[in-house]
Amino acid sequence: MAPISYRNAFVSIENDVYEPAEDSFLLADVAIDRISDGMKVLEMGVGSGFVSAVVAANKNVEPTGCDINPDALECAYKNGIQVFRSNLFGGLTKKAYFDVILFNPPYLPTSEEEKLEGWLNYAFDGGVEGRDIIATFFAEVSDYLKPGGSVLLFISSLTGRREVFDIMEREGFSAYVVAETRSFFEKLMVIECKHNC
Repeated sequence: MAPISYRNAFVSIENDVYEPAEDSFLLADVAIDRISDGMKVLEMGVGSGFVSAVVAANKNVEPTGCDINPDALECAYKNGIQVFRSNLFGGLTKKAYFDVILFNPPYLPTSEEEKLEGWLNYAFDGGVEGRDIIATFFAEVSDYLKPGGSVLLFISSLTGRREVFDIMEREGFSAYVVAETRSFFEKLMVIECKHNC
């Protein structure tokens, strides 16, 4: 596959790794706007490293990425991102505090019959309602944010905007949509979330 060029970044994609699409571009654009030079940034579910690579190409930051998919980690590393393997925060051996955590989670409602074979399933499968991974993430993420730090979360209207906001509010976060666009049969949006410490 030919490398993807976007906003000063050049990213190669490997087989069995999620190919950047409208969701990736929207999150990358918002990240550039919201991240300042010198911030400590983590991309959860880094995939190919596309979003982190775009951030690094436009800001003086060195994002760290994690993913459960070993193929994705290899791809992101080849694209210049420092990575470690982790199922959400399970791979962090101690509390690490970040200014911004980026997350384009697996958000598609997925039945047992719709699951994909192999590692790529982890990029799409959000559970029956599409919110399983999001709920687990928000139960843990506040322990890894600096005071005043934020989460930039991508979701789709398929995930259930009100239900996602309910999850965040239950975990003590204030949230608002900072960007949205339409794509075929869904609305794509990025939400900025801050913990009410």
